[in-house]
Amino acid sequence: MKVVINVLLILAILALGYLLYANILEPIEFKAERTKREDAVVERLKDIRTCQEFYRTINGKFANSFDSLATSLKNDDFEVINVSGDPDDPNFDPADLVYDTTYLPALDSVMALGINLDSLRYVPFGQGATFDIQADTIIYQKTKVHVVEVGTPIRTFMGRYADPSFAKYDNRYDPNKRLKFGDMSKPNTSGNWE
Repeated sequence: MKVVINVLLILAILALGYLLYANILEPIEFKAERTKREDAVVERLKDIRTCQEFYRTINGKFANSFDSLATSLKNDDFEVINVSGDPDDPNFDPADLVYDTTYLPALDSVMALGINLDSLRYVPFGQGATFDIQADTIIYQKTKVHVVEVGTPIRTFMGRYADPSFAKYDNRYDPNKRLKFGDMSKPNTSGNWE
């Protein structure tokens, strides 16, 4: 009888030890996985923001779809204007002012940054989910401006950690909050992670 009680106590101790280990390990795993996933999504959003700036340089506005963004950056060129002559020189002669325009493929700049335009729309760890993208013009302080917003809810890429119950490990964690850059109500291309 004493042996049975000892065996049961040892099993209970092992079970409680495992539960303690699991309770300690879960918040550590959550934090590590959250950091890894959010960092990957932020890097992709930074690439999208860079591509949107390139698109705006070429077209004068932001792209409202990933198809138009990719098509433009694959096929269009940056216009580079070199000016020789100094209009601020007191001995300035307008005949000395020369404008030289050259065109550089936008794809070269995109490729130099290591950005893959074909996978730009997909949320890392999102299992095929795509970022939401919006672009338009608004009147802001009596001026017509171009605005853009690209993002995704955190739950899209958090996998098994998308449950709101994980907020017990970080009170700022809200899987319904969006990770995004830009704002449709004002001219701003900052990310909400910055």
